[in-house]
Amino acid sequence: MTSPLFPGWSAVTGGTAAAGTTRRSLLKTAGKATAVLAAAALSLAACSTGPAASSASEASATSSASAQFPVTIKHVFGETTIKEQPKRVVTVSWVNDDVAIALGVVPVGVPKNEWGGNAKGSTPWKDAALEELGAGFGSDKAPVQFSEADGINFTEIAKLNPDVILGAYSGLTEEDYKKLSEIAPVVAHPELAYGTSWQDSTSIIGKALGKEAEATKLIADTEATVKDKVAAYPQLAGKSFIYGNLEPAKSDGVNVYTANDNRPRFLSEIGMKLAPVVEENSKGSKEFFIEWSAEKANELESDIFVTWVPDAKTTDSIKSDPLLGQIPAVKNGAMVADSDNTLTLSISASSPLSLPWSLDTFLPQLAKAADAV
Repeated sequence: MTSPLFPGWSAVTGGTAAAGTTRRSLLKTAGKATAVLAAAALSLAACSTGPAASSASEASATSSASAQFPVTIKHVFGETTIKEQPKRVVTVSWVNDDVAIALGVVPVGVPKNEWGGNAKGSTPWKDAALEELGAGFGSDKAPVQFSEADGINFTEIAKLNPDVILGAYSGLTEEDYKKLSEIAPVVAHPELAYGTSWQDSTSIIGKALGKEAEATKLIADTEATVKDKVAAYPQLAGKSFIYGNLEPAKSDGVNVYTANDNRPRFLSEIGMKLAPVVEENSKGSKEFFIEWSAEKANELESDIFVTWVPDAKTTDSIKSDPLLGQIPAVKNGAMVADSDNTLTLSISASSPLSLPWSLDTFLPQLAKAADAV
């Protein structure tokens, strides 16, 4: 499995990675500036599932949630039954920790954000939500952080003695799933690796945590926030787009994200239209991207082209490149070139926490490109 952030890159060869690529490869290929942070010291005494119930109403809610169990969740590897409401939650990959925290559950363990993260190995939206729950990193109730730079961290996860392991948005292999299942019940992705929408991730995790009603409300509230923000940019409505990855310095041409990926999915949800050239060339595909020859870059017809770039210089290089510069949106000045890794992460691995955080920065960039059409 290639990286859901930047497809087509292999840590060793620079070519397309094979299915089952470890997390180490994903992070190494996510950007040359990625620094692998040391694993956090583990202390079970520091683990927390959030503030204890402090009122009769909270106790009643807990009792009601417990009554929902056991629950059975279907996923790509079969189904998982969770017998009791989990108290010790561990997450893998991206998104899952955001969703749990947004639902008021502080996991006992989460992966570090080693690409697009801050000095804490976290993100601004996760930090803010944890602070509200009294569990900010550095506090006694904060989740333990572990590294996934070398793949799923089975050893550190086992030390946390979890009741459930959440991976509704992930690229877990069947081998990963089986090994994790020896530790605790595992909620894997429902179908496509890294293809779970944030809405589905929220619904699945809500069910796993006994918070289905809260998950439904969280989805509705987040969608309302997005709709309200987007309303300020009517020029986006109906604009065709391609979301891809352009790097003139690399020899693997162009990678274009399909409708299976959360990036195009987000733009479609806000009223934009995936370019016909992408739809036609990815029909029936279960991949989150397709490769496109740079020699045919001029055929990538759309109003707007969105791409991540490692730095501002790359934007100029794309425009002056004899092949990539022929992409219609690039020629028309309607390219959105994002070099903010944290912003890229907030859209690529979108969640009910990351999307509201991203909108005030990302939407104006899209609108500026739309104005150039």
